[in-house]
Formats: sequence, C-alpha cells, structure tokens
Amino acid sequence: MPVITCIDDLKRIYKRRAPRMFYDYAESGSWTEQTFRENTSDFDQIRLRQRVAVDMSGRSTATQMIGQDVAMPVALAPVGLTGMQCADGEIKAARAAEKFGVPFTLSTMSINSIEDVAEATSKPFWFQLYTMKDTDFVSRLIQRAKDARCSALVITLDLQILGQRHKDLKNGLSAPPKLTPSTVANLMTKWRWGLGMLGAKRRHFGNIVGHVEGVTDAANLGAWTAEQFDPTLDWGKIARIKEEWGGPVILKGILDAEDAKMALQVGADAIVVSNHGGRQLDGAISSIKALPSILDAVGDQVEVHLDSGIRSGQDILKAVAMGAKGTYIGRAFVYGLGAMGEQGVSAALEVLHKELDLSMALCGQRRINDLDRSVLMVPEDFGGRWQ
Repeated sequence: MPVITCIDDLKRIYKRRAPRMFYDYAESGSWTEQTFRENTSDFDQIRLRQRVAVDMSGRSTATQMIGQDVAMPVALAPVGLTGMQCADGEIKAARAAEKFGVPFTLSTMSINSIEDVAEATSKPFWFQLYTMKDTDFVSRLIQRAKDARCSALVITLDLQILGQRHKDLKNGLSAPPKLTPSTVANLMTKWRWGLGMLGAKRRHFGNIVGHVEGVTDAANLGAWTAEQFDPTLDWGKIARIKEEWGGPVILKGILDAEDAKMALQVGADAIVVSNHGGRQLDGAISSIKALPSILDAVGDQVEVHLDSGIRSGQDILKAVAMGAKGTYIGRAFVYGLGAMGEQGVSAALEVLHKELDLSMALCGQRRINDLDRSVLMVPEDFGGRWQ
C-alpha cells in the first residue's frame, strides 16, 4: 500500500493503471476545458483565516444532507462508466461510501445496475436520473430505484444535449472498449485493469441493456442512447417526475439564480450548484463562483449543495463556510477507484476527511455546522459583476 497523502497521489497511480480512454473520460472537459480548469483554480482565490489559542478538542465533521446523517458533508457524485474505471466499480465505490458513512449516487449510465449495487450493499443509496424520450423506460427506471430502496432521486438538468468532449471523440469512447489498433496497444500496458475486467459482473450499461426492447449489445445501445436524451425537458416535466418518485428529490446542474428560484417552485429538497464538472457548457462560471448568487436567491428555503472542483478537504471547508450544506466528489473518488479499487475510494475519503478536520481545527472550529464566512478571506466581488 503506497503512502497516500493527497488526492493527487491517487491521481498519479490512476493514470498509470487505467486505460487511456477512461482516464481521459474522467480527466477532461468540453471544448477548451476553461470551465473544467476554473472549477478547481477558483477555489485557490479563497483564503482561510487561522485562529490560535482556542479549544480544538472534540471536533466533529458529522452533519446531515437532506435529513440523512453523514460522516462529513460529502456525497459521491453520479459518474457514468464507473465500472470501466475498475471492474465492478460502482459496487466498490458504493461499499466504500457505505463504510465511511457518506451517500453514494448511482448514475443512470452506470455499468453495474441498480439491482447489482442494492444486492452488494446494506444501506440505501441515491439514484441519479437522466430524463429520456422513452418515458416508459424512465418510469420503469424510477420504479426499479424505488424497489432497491434508494433514498433520494438526483435529477440531472444540464445534459439535455451532450457537450462536445474532444478527447472522448478522438479516443472512440465506448463500453466495453472497441478493439482498434491504438486501443489494443494501450490496453496491453494495463494488465492489472484487464485481469480485473475478466471477472467483472458487467461490461456494458447495466441499467439499460436488457431493460429496453431491442438493446442487447454495444452496437444498438449506442444508437439508442444517441437519440434518447430529452431536449424538451422543462420544469413541468421535472415536477411530474418528482410526483412520480414521491420521495426526496435533488436537482443537479443549477448554475443560475433564476434556475435556483424555479427549482424552489417545483419543490426540490436540495439543489446542486454544478456545471457537470466542466463537461457541458465550456465558458460557464465555476461552481464555487456561482454559489454566492444562488445562495442570495434562495436563502435557506432549500438546501444548497456544491459539485464540480472539489479536490481537497479545504475545498469542502470553503464551500461549506460559503453556505453550501453539502458537497459532491466525482473525479476525486474515481482517481482512488482506478488506482486501488474499493481501498482507493476509502483512501480518498480518508484524505478528504483528514484535510477537512485538521483545517477546521487550525481555523479554530470544532463543528462543521458552525462554519460560516468568518473563517474565510474571500476576494471582494468574488462572484463577479457580470453585465
């Protein structure tokens, strides 16, 4: 077991062990990748206020997200193709999250199915829904999530159409990988990954293949998914999905104050400030810079979470001190998963927790719920005055 001191340690191992197309899938954004880069770099503009001679004993990072107890204000974000980063990736990540005491969110575009993850875990997890044109499939997907005892539905709003990711197109991204000469050459250097995949439960999109008429393999799956994302999604459809689900609903992909107000009107239990990790609209504002205006718009009328750019416990502290009630990690846990499987996801969570806990202490804070802007030094007009 190598000594892991930060998330970047896991990222370096991950890059060596994962096939290039799946590493690039995680570690890239759309178009010029400006938003992808600024999601992380904008956190660097915020400074922490050091305090001394205060009682630092008895610290706790425990809190709640949508009324559910969490060991720290972090959820594993929905990440498609997680089971291609590591054999049975969704199962391994869900187990690590359950053991640590934070929510795991299963993507619609996962390799392991809802049923696979439910069978392998003992506590409810969250399910992320992409709205599709095939409304019958969507209804059956919602029912399957109910049957699996999922405790929240996360509806992604910012992928009605797919942003262009240059690396995915050049790599010919697919699950399982298409065996072109360049892909085979790369896979030959990733023997550890290949051995794991030989024993994987699935190698295709488990929530879709076998659940849609006529979709039986990678070829017809690609044709189906290319036409299925629903460009007509609107607030009325979101309200109907919320009613059909009947439980806690989290709306992910809010980046504008007006959209936050609309999410409030349809009765969201939480909203996630997110730009899809910089993989949709390149040139959009970073999530951390969008957070202040959204908090100003909705106040404490709805729980506000933050996704995109979290790479350290200090990032978590900054987001929570700015007003977020929870944060989401995607790439950070994928690095760990691709590096060392379930053990790597656990290592990522432990690193983030240690950084959060120690930084709280050095800021003179003992409880995560007591954090506010007083622990930060934020540049004037951090959110920007845009015309």
